[in-house]
Amino acid sequence: MKLFIITSRIPFPLDKGDKLRIYHQMKSLAKDHDVYLCALQLPFSKQNPAAYQELKSFCKEVFILKLSALQILLSLAKALATKTPFQTALFTTKTAKKTVHNLVQKVKPEHIYCQLTRAAEYVKNAKEPKTIDYMDVFSKGMERRAHKAPLYLKWLYLWEASKQRDYERSLFRKFNNHSIITKEDRAFVNHPKNLEIKIIKNGVDFAHFKPQKTEIKYDIVFVGNMGYAPNIDAAEFLCKDLLPILQKEIPKIKILLAGTQPSKAVLKLQSNSVTVSGWMQDIRKAYASSTLFIAPMRIGTGLQNKLLEAMAMNKPCISTSLAANPINAPEQALLVGNTKEELAALCLELLQNEAKRTQLSTNGHEFVKNTFEWSKTTEKLNKLFYSN
Repeated sequence: MKLFIITSRIPFPLDKGDKLRIYHQMKSLAKDHDVYLCALQLPFSKQNPAAYQELKSFCKEVFILKLSALQILLSLAKALATKTPFQTALFTTKTAKKTVHNLVQKVKPEHIYCQLTRAAEYVKNAKEPKTIDYMDVFSKGMERRAHKAPLYLKWLYLWEASKQRDYERSLFRKFNNHSIITKEDRAFVNHPKNLEIKIIKNGVDFAHFKPQKTEIKYDIVFVGNMGYAPNIDAAEFLCKDLLPILQKEIPKIKILLAGTQPSKAVLKLQSNSVTVSGWMQDIRKAYASSTLFIAPMRIGTGLQNKLLEAMAMNKPCISTSLAANPINAPEQALLVGNTKEELAALCLELLQNEAKRTQLSTNGHEFVKNTFEWSKTTEKLNKLFYSN
C-alpha cells in the first residue's frame, strides 16, 4: 500500500512525544508499505543534519516543507476572527496547503495518515481514505493549562480550549478512521461517536532502552522536553515543593532535570541540589545515572513515554495519577501519589529501601515489556488502514 503520512514536525531527533510515536510507527509500517512522509517545519526551527537521511532510510520519499513566517502570522491573525484553533493556524499556510495537495496528486496514495489535528487542514478534504491520530486531546490539555495559568493568560487558554474542542468534533466526519493513545483521552473528544476512536498505544524500543550498569550520580531524575509547559510545571513542583521535604531527611539529595530546550523557569531551578542538563545526545545516561525516576505531572494529556523508557531501563518509578492512569500499571510496578507530601514520602521510601527499589523496578520492567511493544501496537494501526 502507498501511505502518505503528514506530520507537523520533522520526526527526528526523537526529543518530543509526537516525534517518537510517528517515527516508530513509520519504521514498522515501512516493512509492509511504501511510506511517503511530508513533514512540516516551522520557520525558526532548526533541522537536524541527520534527519533527512535517517528518515529516508525507511521512507520511500521524504518531503520537508518549511513554512513561511509571514503566512503563519496571517494565518494566526485570521484565527482571531474564526473558529480555527491557534495551534492549527500556527502550522497552516496557504502555500504549504497547495504544495501538499500537489504532492498527494503526484504520489496517488491508497491511504493518508495525519498525525495530530494541527496538520488536519492539509488533508481533511482529500478524497483518499484517511486516518487521523489525535494522539492526545489538545482541548483538554489547554483546559488543564488554564487552571494553572495566571489570570491574564487564563482567558486565552480557555478560548483555545473551546476552539480546539469544536475543531476536534468537526474533524470527526472528515476522516474515515481515528486513533488515540489512551482511553482516558478518548473520553475527552467531544463527539457522540468517540468510542469509535481506536486505542493505539505507544511502545518502547527495548533494544535501545535497556538496563545499564553505570555510576549513580543522582538520587532522582525527571526527563522531558523542558520547554513544554506540563514538564516545566512538573519540574517546578519537584524542585520547589518536594525538594524541601526531601532535604529534611536527605540534606545532600541530588536531582537531575534532563531534556531539551530548558525554559528560563527550569534553568532558574539549578542549584547545589539540582542539575539542569539541557539537551543530551543519549538520554539513557540520565536514566541510568539516577537511583529512581519521577514523573510529577499535574497538567497535560496523553501517555508519558518517559515513564515507559525508565521502566524499560529497570528504574523504580513514581508518578502522579495523571501520568499513571493512561499506562494502567499495577501498583506493584509503579508507585502513585498526588500531593507533595505523598510523592516525597514515596521518594524517601525508595531511596532508603534498596529491596523495595529492586522489586518495583523488576515488576515495572516486566509490565512494560509485556504491554508496550511497537510492532504489536503498530499492527493495530495497520489493520485500521485496511478497514476502509
